Amino acid sequence: MLTYPATIPGLSTAHLRYLAGVLREHRAAIGCRWRKLPPARQALLVLAHLRCGDTYAQLAASFRVGTTTVYRYVCEAVELLAALAPQLGQVIADRLDAAVTILDGTIIPTMRVRWTSDHQRWYVHRKKTYGVNLQALADEHGNLLWLSEVCPLRWTP
Repeated sequence: MLTYPATIPGLSTAHLRYLAGVLREHRAAIGCRWRKLPPARQALLVLAHLRCGDTYAQLAASFRVGTTTVYRYVCEAVELLAALAPQLGQVIADRLDAAVTILDGTIIPTMRVRWTSDHQRWYVHRKKTYGVNLQALADEHGNLLWLSEVCPLRWTP
């Protein structure tokens, strides 16, 4: 398997430093003394996955860690970033005086649905695939203010 260095389009050093700082603070808070990758390398790994869609196997080969380590690093960073995001009530309260707030939704197709008794809740008949529903609030310039958690496409009471 060949690995290669690459740039991540649309991201700057400031993004990398920010996420590395969040990871560094988290490691200090939980008393972590050692990890395979330092916070800056973990941040780079996570941003490569989120921005470029590199698979866990590709990232594992590029960063010389196991695929399980990549999975844990990505999940850890996403959970930390999600915890920093504003809540819906806070966003709406901040937008009360705004002229425009845009609510929009989209369906993201996915192949990863566990086969259970309610797996049909995630099936999109119109697209003939499984998927998740995301709702978003944006300001008048299109800047993302809030993003919902993943929701099934059909609600069952």
